[in-house]
Amino acid sequence: MSDAGKFLIYCIEMYRRAKHIDGRAAYELFHSTGADDYVRRSYGALHTTGEQYILSDIDGYMSCRR
Repeated sequence: MSDAGKFLIYCIEMYRRAKHIDGRAAYELFHSTGADDYVRRSYGALHTTGEQYILSDIDGYMSCRR
């Protein structure tokens, strides 16, 4: 698995914990909003930031696509 793929799993798990939802719900939300592709494409920039920034960035991305 690529580093970007591993990072996506990390982000889904982090998001799941922060939002108190199960893994399936988090995955479906990432997939339905395109956040999964966004995280993979943005791996270079996002993986160097902290958890709060990543969560905020993903939330912002998702809110524009719901």
